[in-house]
Amino acid sequence: MSGPARDAPIPQASIPETPISDAPILEARGIAKAYGEGAQRVEALRPMDFSVRRGEFVMVAGPSGSGKSTLLAIVSGLLTPTQGSVRVLGHDLASLSRDAFDRFRLENFGFIFQGFHLLPALTALEQVSIVLERQGLRRETAEARATASLQQMGLGGRLANRPAELSGGEKQRVAIARAMAKRPQILFADEPTSALDSENGRQVTRLLRTAVDDDGATVICVTHDPRLIEHASRVLRMEDGSVVAT
Repeated sequence: MSGPARDAPIPQASIPETPISDAPILEARGIAKAYGEGAQRVEALRPMDFSVRRGEFVMVAGPSGSGKSTLLAIVSGLLTPTQGSVRVLGHDLASLSRDAFDRFRLENFGFIFQGFHLLPALTALEQVSIVLERQGLRRETAEARATASLQQMGLGGRLANRPAELSGGEKQRVAIARAMAKRPQILFADEPTSALDSENGRQVTRLLRTAVDDDGATVICVTHDPRLIEHASRVLRMEDGSVVAT
């Protein structure tokens, strides 16, 4: 598989810089998540409202078990709440069929997971370009954008490597490149710098801020990393399944 020269620039997004709007791009009402019944019932997320405006960089912080990853999974549609509703870009997620939601997610969401979620048989370039092709980009265009995104993450020399040939930090950077290459309207990130050293962590922080400032994206991020928190438009702090401070 061939790609453009290693110094190929990242194609500029057609979306202009987007100021924070008063209208929520994402709005959750009365969402909660519980597991088990009776004495075994555990409330992972207590009933709460949560909304995000277009162009915000929202950080969700708190100790392990505080419910922050559960909140992220519910508002991104990856987890069904026990109660409540989530509306994103004018769509009630519960009203979408599985196929409709998968397409909606592909077109509008980007995800960065702690577990990477890379396909073992694909190279770093293929991990990114295959998602862009699913969005409808021609292969040449998808490969050019994927190459540029991986280069931006410092992986220009690792395009042909598969996950087994990459370090944990390199896998995380491939996952971040895959999410950001889509230029999503909303980027959901769960501890995006957890596997990175300080230099790459700072680079990712700058890129997430750029996604907001230059591409008009909205970022919702779970993190313990103070480098990310200081760039946030707003910080939500959680404990025991509830928001305790904003």
